[in-house]
Parts: sequence; C-alpha cells; structure tokens
Amino acid sequence: MSHRNIILIGPMGSGKSTIGNIIARRLHREFQDSDQFIEKRTGVDIARIFDIEGEQGFRDRESNALIELLSQDNRVIATGGGSVLRKENQKLLKQRGYIIFLDTSVNQQMSRLARDKKRPLLQTENPRERLETLLQERRPIYLDLADLAVKTDKRAARRLAADIINQLPDNLT
Repeated sequence: MSHRNIILIGPMGSGKSTIGNIIARRLHREFQDSDQFIEKRTGVDIARIFDIEGEQGFRDRESNALIELLSQDNRVIATGGGSVLRKENQKLLKQRGYIIFLDTSVNQQMSRLARDKKRPLLQTENPRERLETLLQERRPIYLDLADLAVKTDKRAARRLAADIINQLPDNLT
C-alpha cells in the first residue's frame, strides 16, 4: 500500500471536505482541510483574513498551509478552490499526492452555497457570474493537475466517495 496523500481539488461547494472526510474514514487515513487548518492556525475565519490581508495575504497563508499539510504522508487533504492558482502549489500537489478533481457545475455550486455567507469571493452582486468566471479560469488547471476527475452533480456523498475509492489505484487503498 502506498502512503501517498490523496488530494481533493475543485471549486468551492464541490464537496471536497465532505467527500474527503468519508474517504479518509474508509481508508483509515487522517483527514485535513486546508481552510480549516488556516482558521485553526490563525484563530480567525477565512473571510476575516481576506478583510485584513486581502486575497494575496490569504494565498500566502494557503501556500504555507499546503507545504505543512503535505509534509506528511498517508493523509486525505481537501484544498481551497484557489489553491491551484500558484505554480509552486501546483508543483507541490503533483509531487506529494494523487489528485482528484471534483468537477461540479455552477448550478450545483449555487444550490450548495446559497446560504453560505462565509465565502469572501461570493460577497458580490452576482455570485453566479463570479462562480462562472472562477470556473472558467480554474477548470483547465484542475483538469491538468488531476489524476482522476469525477463529476459530482446530483450525487450522494457516500456513493461518490465509494466510487472514488473504487477508482483509486490499488496501491492507495
């Protein structure tokens, strides 16, 4: 069995934290969510970091969190949607794990994030337009990095996690 990390990437609301948690439990691995890690480390939520340090400051913290989280093996890690934007993060993700892209439509994101007021990038007049722009920008990066891409729309988390586990290379399960 490989102790390589399993890393979940994808847009906000794609289910990275939920699916990652299920996969980690089933494979008896530690689960880490990079956003939760940052919040625990700083003592404030992501929105507050955006307010104080801007997106650039948050991205710096995110890069540092990834370095720390990926310094150990045998974890399932849910990344922030924008963590793939920096080349150094892309390289680190590729080196340190098996990458799964949770491919989600904007409609699915809208329904999952409708009541979420904690997402700094969605605090805008037109959240749908913002999600569409982000997806256009990031989807090619997600696809390029992914060892496995999985459509998540209208799929139950447990069933999706089971499907992902079934598609993992034998050395990861």
